Amino acid sequence: MKIIISPAKKMTSQVEYPAPTGSPVFLDRTEQLMQKLQSLSYEELKKLWVCNDEIASQNVERLQHMDLQTGSAALVSYVGIQYQYMAPQVFEDAYYEYVQEHLRILSGFYGIVRPLDRVTPYRLEMQAKLAMDGHRNLYSYWGDSLYRELTQDDHVILNLASGEYSKCIQKYLTSEDTFITCTFGQLVDGKVKEKGVYVKMARGEMVRYLAEIGAQSPEAAKGFDRLGFHYEESLSDASNYVFLME
Repeated sequence: MKIIISPAKKMTSQVEYPAPTGSPVFLDRTEQLMQKLQSLSYEELKKLWVCNDEIASQNVERLQHMDLQTGSAALVSYVGIQYQYMAPQVFEDAYYEYVQEHLRILSGFYGIVRPLDRVTPYRLEMQAKLAMDGHRNLYSYWGDSLYRELTQDDHVILNLASGEYSKCIQKYLTSEDTFITCTFGQLVDGKVKEKGVYVKMARGEMVRYLAEIGAQSPEAAKGFDRLGFHYEESLSDASNYVFLME
């Protein structure tokens, strides 16, 4: 089983443990993206990133001094809500071994990342409108390469990624694949409604839960009962596990 999650916009490179054990598999293509971004003006980058001047200035500074051979392990480099609730800084060694085998982070900049791959802070969402090498956007640039890397030895996928990122995989699924999405929401007027912050919290907690129990199949996720969520069988099916907040 492989588990996919989204990256976070907020990042740090000041974490020493755990030490990175390798580099992202598509680092050569990341280098091309870096060079493309470095060729853009401040205003072009700000428009691409859809951000304010403070964030743009910080990331332009990062770009100017970017070295893809430096950085921290990916799992502790991303510091958004999802990763805060995953709390990898206090993982036991067995949890790191688990996520390194099963968890993959999808990224507009790196493509696909293992938890202990070395990454440096960047800003580039998958949906960013960046034309690259004849490709009109990053979805086209990465093509089916992320799917092929993810499924080279495993065709069972538990999806904890947002739609922006999961579509990089879903587009290329075949009959050989099992793809299950976890939905976290509340029942409102008979419909499941998702709230962004709770979804991010739950996705992070779910990764920690799966690591703690050493889950080897998607069915193990059904036991998740944290943050007030519980698996709701009546609303779930073979491709969508629904968890409701009490």
